Amino acid sequence: MRKPRPQILRRLWAAALAALALASAAPAADQPDQQARPKFVYSLTATDKIRVTIFQEDDLATECRVDAFGNINLPLVGDVHVAGLTVNDAQKAVETAYQAGRFLRRPQVTISIDEYAPREVSIQGQVKEPGRFLLPIESTFSVVELVTKAGGFTDIAKGSDVTITHIGPDGRKTVRKVDVQGIIQGKSSAKADDSALLLEPGDIVYVPESII
Repeated sequence: MRKPRPQILRRLWAAALAALALASAAPAADQPDQQARPKFVYSLTATDKIRVTIFQEDDLATECRVDAFGNINLPLVGDVHVAGLTVNDAQKAVETAYQAGRFLRRPQVTISIDEYAPREVSIQGQVKEPGRFLLPIESTFSVVELVTKAGGFTDIAKGSDVTITHIGPDGRKTVRKVDVQGIIQGKSSAKADDSALLLEPGDIVYVPESII
């Protein structure tokens, strides 16, 4: 029997290595991105300026702002509450209002946002540039990003004990503590839901001083 030539053996060895590399890389491509940003869905809020149209009902089209109570005032049906709703849910709320009032049998409502309300959060305490910051429109914004935007922690900050105060539409106040330093450093002790936490308009972030 003739022995394989050295050139053939080298080619077979190179092909085997290439196949092994592809096999080891394939599962990684199928794994979900652990750092993927949470999907953000905008909710209507007070002072948003919106346009409401109804298919084949041009006389009912209107432009209005969401008032302080979270309502919009529409022809025939009056006030409809939309604050806190996504655009799709607000469209359904308007359709329901016209159906419930027996003005339209099957209305097809379209809502578009002409002007967004100012959306701000504030950060206080041991950061280099405390103050108020605008939230990006139709995008996510985390507490880590806010700390970064505020210049980062000072040398005496206790980044593991950051508090976020949120006041809901009903006036109820909730306070949550977040280990921002742990998230930044990638510590295993950092909670996954803290990493995914998104700030909401009006949130107040406070970074305490570390007591030695």
